[in-house]
Amino acid sequence: QVQVVESGGGLVQAGGSLRLSCTASGLDSNYYAMGWFRQAPGKEREAVSCIDDLQAAYAASVKGRFTLFRDNGKTTLVLQMNSLKPEDTAMYYCAAQDDYFCGDLWSLEDDYKNWGQGTQVTVSS
Repeated sequence: QVQVVESGGGLVQAGGSLRLSCTASGLDSNYYAMGWFRQAPGKEREAVSCIDDLQAAYAASVKGRFTLFRDNGKTTLVLQMNSLKPEDTAMYYCAAQDDYFCGDLWSLEDDYKNWGQGTQVTVSS
């Protein structure tokens, strides 16, 4: 059974930093592409970033501020978020594909087969 678990959310002031972690167990491969999405109150869920062995892709709204990487021999996914803004406030979800590459359509939710429950990030102004 696949389990995806996020951690690291919290409350931070604008301009501050947070680090989100995600561990996935039960996947057929530790090399599957994985990503982060977020959903703010009253808004649709949006893609934040995706990583595979070739690249890390980012939404325009977070590029240059967020960094996604794998740690612990690829078993932990880390989203380092710097220069946070109030508009980054959202529930953040980690998700795993069943493919090895993010691809050009990495922002589509349908490509991600396994999801975590989410971790809340709140950025105060």
